[in-house]
Amino acid sequence: MIELLEVKSKKELKSFVTFPFNLYAGSKYWVPPIITDEMATFTKDKNPALEHADVHLYLAKKNGAIAGRVAAIINWTEVKEQQVKKMRFGWFDVIDDFEVSKMLLDKVTEIGKSHNLKFIEGPVGFSNLDKNGALTEGFDHIGTMATWYNHAYYIDHFKKYGLSIEKEYIESKFDFKKAPVDRFKRVNTLIKERYNLKPANFTNSKDIIPYLDDMFALFNRSYSKLSTFVPISGKQQEYLKKKFISFINPEYIKFVLDSNDNMVAFAIVLPSFSKALQEVKGKLFPFGFLKLLKAKKNSKTALFYLIGVDPHYQNKGVTAIIFEEFHKSLSKNGIDTCIRLPELADNHASHQIWKDFNAQVIKRRATFKKLL
Repeated sequence: MIELLEVKSKKELKSFVTFPFNLYAGSKYWVPPIITDEMATFTKDKNPALEHADVHLYLAKKNGAIAGRVAAIINWTEVKEQQVKKMRFGWFDVIDDFEVSKMLLDKVTEIGKSHNLKFIEGPVGFSNLDKNGALTEGFDHIGTMATWYNHAYYIDHFKKYGLSIEKEYIESKFDFKKAPVDRFKRVNTLIKERYNLKPANFTNSKDIIPYLDDMFALFNRSYSKLSTFVPISGKQQEYLKKKFISFINPEYIKFVLDSNDNMVAFAIVLPSFSKALQEVKGKLFPFGFLKLLKAKKNSKTALFYLIGVDPHYQNKGVTAIIFEEFHKSLSKNGIDTCIRLPELADNHASHQIWKDFNAQVIKRRATFKKLL
């Protein structure tokens, strides 16, 4: 017997957040979230994304045991201001039982229809800075703190339900020691002189804070043309600053400024916390925080999380300045492997940035869509 339960209490929310810990128990590739952070994501007075979005969380139970979960999300900025009539779903996890998946997706469909929305799409979060996409290739590669992992049978369930691929993403890696350093140095000097640009580097997190508003404004400008784009509000920016600043090595944030100190490009790289997160099993205390701090200082794998370039400076070689500065910082810290986090497969401008890195695609993921 399968039954559906809407999450209402804090106890039920914790069950929703921790269900994947059972589903992926023993997996070498699944990377758990921090439980308290994940619960805050669905708490209205903690996550400002919920000021402009409705989210309903559901657990499916089979014979009394939790068998699946889903978050049904409506981003009202997207629906009302952008006129994209999308019913989102995310945080989708399920045992290998299509009837459980069907019950969860039926509920998402029901909510979408009740609000006269045109289609469902997932797995996605609230905005561009949330995790998105189900893994379609690369199940034998370890996940990251910025992506979802899933079993291969999820894709079969989606297709059986009538969902089809909407957007595709790729993740790749490259050998940092083989990066085309000489090319960066040549182009870096040329571009700085031609456009009167300069890099901004940091060794202390507090020195980054004054630049972050400009960085988010640039993020909104540089990503606005992507089909997945939903603007990041001011309150969301404040939330993200607090949530992520402790995870970022200050040397791994790079800005490019013009002669008037206006930001024209930024990049954020994260140390890999994957192994440490597997060890701490979702708990920061009593020793989890120390393990994450150790990973922050000693990880030999770096994740290229975000790169943004002002539209006026795109395709002008500005990223050469960023890569030259990163080469200095990453070399000093002994980085040997770099991972490019999910990029839209049709974002050709982004792919051009990496064309000389000989990157190997290690994972593919996709969002899935169905008309209502």
